[in-house]
Amino acid sequence: MDITTIIFKVFLSVILSAFIGIEREIRQKVADLRTHILVGVGSTLIVLTSLFVFEAYKEVTIVDPTRMITGITTGIGFLCAGTIIRAGNHVSGLTSAATLWIVSGVGIAVGAGDYVSAITVSIVVFVVLIGMRSVERMLSEKFKDKDIL
Repeated sequence: MDITTIIFKVFLSVILSAFIGIEREIRQKVADLRTHILVGVGSTLIVLTSLFVFEAYKEVTIVDPTRMITGITTGIGFLCAGTIIRAGNHVSGLTSAATLWIVSGVGIAVGAGDYVSAITVSIVVFVVLIGMRSVERMLSEKFKDKDIL
């Protein structure tokens, strides 16, 4: 892989991760813009490293580049669990945990070269984060005092 492609992938990962993380920053969440960018870029780096190791050693031994990607999924699970806080019946941090998980997937897609999926998912997530707040408020007001069971 040439240096231009690597630089492109890293900067695309920064842009897409920031696109999702900016909403968390505006809402002043603990998992903010920087956290989202770091998770996305870290995931991209691990995929790039995995592909590099595969190319470097494919003639020497059996190398499975997807094993490092599996490690990302496991590691992000622990990071996301740390963003979820439960106090009595109230749980907070679920959306931040979900966006961190998604940003890691975006980073994986970018590192693997699946730009269309990475860009599409980033746009959809941003629209959901911004657009669904008004829908949630409307539903909450409509059903606030009603017994739905």
